[in-house]
Amino acid sequence: MKRPRNSTRPSVAAARSKTVERIQTGIRLEKRILKVLKGIAEYHDLYLGDLLEGICLHAFENKHPFSEQTLQRIKLLKDVYHLDLTAEDSHHLIDANEAPR
Repeated sequence: MKRPRNSTRPSVAAARSKTVERIQTGIRLEKRILKVLKGIAEYHDLYLGDLLEGICLHAFENKHPFSEQTLQRIKLLKDVYHLDLTAEDSHHLIDANEAPR
């Protein structure tokens, strides 16, 4: 899942690289989730899109995308950004701009 942003040296990963077509997309994410994702991407020196691709590819194969060390970093970032959402909350979130008042 790791692809350094500033690497100019060929790596072992480059030997198995695959050419893909990427598109720009505008997605909406919960604000604190995005902050944690950006923090993890920065921690691993990845672009956010590369991190998301890696998470998705791991999930599609029912594999864990994060090491134990990264999970500890996620816990720390969740505390920093007051992210109290869990997997049980997925598909039950209501946008604050659309919530009944």
